[in-house]
Amino acid sequence: MFILNTVCCYACYAGESSREVNTSEADVTGCQHNDKLKPYVCTVCEKRFRWKSELKDHKLRHTLKKIFVCRYCEKYFATFHCLRSHMNIHTRKYQCVECGKCFQDSQALAQHKRRHSGEKPFECTICSKRFTASLELVLHGRIHSGEKPYKCHVCEKAFSNSGNLYRHTRVHTGDKPYKCSLCSRDFSDLSSLKRHERHVHSDRRPHDCHHCGKLFKCSGELKRHDRIHTAAKPYSCRHCSDRFGRRDQLKTHLLKSHNEGTWFRCHKCQKKFNCSGHLKKHLLHHEVVKPYVSYDCCYCGKLFKGSYDLKCHVRIHTGAKPYSCRHCSDCFMRHSQLKTHLLKSHNEGTWFRCHRCDKKFSCSGHLKRHLLRHEVVKPYVCSECPKRFYTASELKSHQPVHSDVKPFCCGLCGTDFKNKYHVKSHYKRCSDDLGFSDVLASR
Repeated sequence: MFILNTVCCYACYAGESSREVNTSEADVTGCQHNDKLKPYVCTVCEKRFRWKSELKDHKLRHTLKKIFVCRYCEKYFATFHCLRSHMNIHTRKYQCVECGKCFQDSQALAQHKRRHSGEKPFECTICSKRFTASLELVLHGRIHSGEKPYKCHVCEKAFSNSGNLYRHTRVHTGDKPYKCSLCSRDFSDLSSLKRHERHVHSDRRPHDCHHCGKLFKCSGELKRHDRIHTAAKPYSCRHCSDRFGRRDQLKTHLLKSHNEGTWFRCHKCQKKFNCSGHLKKHLLHHEVVKPYVSYDCCYCGKLFKGSYDLKCHVRIHTGAKPYSCRHCSDCFMRHSQLKTHLLKSHNEGTWFRCHRCDKKFSCSGHLKRHLLRHEVVKPYVCSECPKRFYTASELKSHQPVHSDVKPFCCGLCGTDFKNKYHVKSHYKRCSDDLGFSDVLASR
């Protein structure tokens, strides 16, 4: 049971501030006095308000109609109150003296200052995790209780906070108000746009691990990485004593061990995923034609499914090696190559060793695929014949046997092939016959 040891409303402050408030008996805002103090209830998300005018302004958020615009940055808001609070950012009324960041009100500024001081006065009584704001503690408590009070009226999907519900509604409306200024790609929420700009259009990695010196693009990645060194496991299962370092690991555990949640299954190879996003990415591997034709190489015209794959491919033409070893002068095109180099040459990192044959691997995924061969497990089945395979890539290489499609072409003679490996071996023979072998060898 989740207990919140803090003053949650005026009634608690007036006479009951010393009493512990049980949030399981309260409404979604975490206070049992809200029934009297906040009689006006939103019919969509059940949030409560003290005044009728507040409820009226709040309902505009669910209509997704933003009619109030900021004259400085042209950002739209659903209510005039939200716009007025936002204007404080431009007028610098509430500004942090340490970092210069501006906030909408004094309460938000006071909460931000705790991040500089490291003060975390709010503690979870279940896992002892501490937070800078009481709202963060309330939202964290729903991880332990499993409470999801905000429901989508279209698909009935539930969420633990209203922000996630608000972003989810754009899945049904198709609204993508955030546009990248560099590639004009649209996004449904601001966090996705910032993540896209950080990972696709920037190589800056300002966050470094003080244990091993590894660099990261955002603080969230550094925080997750730090758990490797500290062995922290903040996510606990409510059915058993197991704990996990990441939320997706807990979600997978609940699905496998306690049959809680929903598997997303691929209809082609029957592989299971714990979220719809992973299934969507996986389905792209079954597509014969790459759908994102905008990601094409400007040097050779080759098409790619994602911008990251294109970014890595272009380095073949440019010769760029952005990953450098901090112990020697060696540079590498891919981060995985640098990781393997650090393990082999400088004994930095952790090898993943097979307990049966003592073979070593640089990442856990390679070890998992290797163990399938010892267990003689072939989970990938061809839909056209009963043949089975150890990995998805082996199945993908086999599938063209049942099709007349030949997507790979020799650039010298124009001969088409079903398999990429066949065109590579042919290209070497073809270059010898046409007299290009000396030219290729000099490159």
